[in-house]
Amino acid sequence: CAAASFTYLASQKFFDGSPCHREVNQPTFGVLQCGDPTGSGSGGPTYKYAEEVTAETTYPRGTIAMAKSSAPASTGSQFFLCFVDTELPPEYTAVGTVDEAGLAVLDTIAAAGNDGSFEAQAGGGAPNLPVTINTMTVVG
Repeated sequence: CAAASFTYLASQKFFDGSPCHREVNQPTFGVLQCGDPTGSGSGGPTYKYAEEVTAETTYPRGTIAMAKSSAPASTGSQFFLCFVDTELPPEYTAVGTVDEAGLAVLDTIAAAGNDGSFEAQAGGGAPNLPVTINTMTVVG
């Protein structure tokens, strides 16, 4: 479901022009979160679907995984890119990996930190180095 949804949303230009709204920079939780066209952290498509995980699912550096709320079956369009080995429970569907060139970009974004604006809710904040998805395409 996650791969099909991601492909569909990209084909509809859902992500184009959207900001990556959240960056968390902790030793065991380092992510850049994107996929909300509103940039608020609460936007997404008009549908949700169940998570696709096993008890062995992990989030090492370079993982791309789908974000969700604390409720089950709440995956939508938001996703996160791990720039450190991230310790999370196996509740987030992994959909891909970031290559070495992409990791270098993530490291630059992480080094700039965040503004703390999400600290009270979910941790982190808007990246100090603004990130926008100009165009997203799925290949393969």
